[in-house]
Amino acid sequence: RVLVVVVAGDVFEHNQLAPRDVSLSLEAMRAIGVPVYLLPGNHDPLDAASVYTSALFTAECPDNVVVLDRAGVHEVRPGLEIVAAPWRSKAPTSDLVGEVLAGLPADGTTRLVVGHGGVDILDPDKDKPSLIRLAALEDALARGAVHYVALGDKHSRTEVGSTGRVWYSGSPEVTNYDDIESDPGHVLVVEIDETDPHRPVRVDSERVGRWRFVTLRREVDTDRDVTDLDLNLDLLADKERTVVRLALTGSLTVTDKAALDACLDKYARLFAAL
Repeated sequence: RVLVVVVAGDVFEHNQLAPRDVSLSLEAMRAIGVPVYLLPGNHDPLDAASVYTSALFTAECPDNVVVLDRAGVHEVRPGLEIVAAPWRSKAPTSDLVGEVLAGLPADGTTRLVVGHGGVDILDPDKDKPSLIRLAALEDALARGAVHYVALGDKHSRTEVGSTGRVWYSGSPEVTNYDDIESDPGHVLVVEIDETDPHRPVRVDSERVGRWRFVTLRREVDTDRDVTDLDLNLDLLADKERTVVRLALTGSLTVTDKAALDACLDKYARLFAAL
């Protein structure tokens, strides 16, 4: 049984949302039936225009949805806490996660850190002030002050470090093409054994994404090449939930170009986008 659902930032693409988007999102969360904790990230920070403080969100927010709008500890139930590091602007000037970890005691409480942003070992810009320092995370894990770190920002599922306790789940649906996002469309199911003083953690990945963004690069110089392209497009499953980007190069006769145009016209009607 799932105890809580956590979204580690960028719940929404931005703060200027159509009312319908807010209402449908909250209704979907209501239907989950378990507590849902939302962390403001760089796309939806807790600034003056925050969606989380809008009249519509406040009025329609269901009882099972909690916005992690305060840095620090949030009690889920006795013995289980979330340690949150929400963004209050699009450009933090410090390591927000490191700040909420400082001074946390190893007192037997099970704690999940929920943070957002890049980690220093994965980002080429080492001087960026908002980078999350992996050393601070691993220190808090090693001394037992926290037991798992859920990170948001990267859209591809990514394990950080070697502890097995720091993960980006990635986006639950694909948001870009397959040569940019390597492993989207998953959620992570995290189990923490609270009966063990060391709080061993098991992390499993569940695929929930239903969409695909596919890039096809092809040389097209003959009628045979056009036929092969037609076959490749025909074999792609779930066309109504597949976005295809074509990169075609080559030279065609007028007759073969007409065949190509007819092929593309047919599949433009079948795919979500071509």
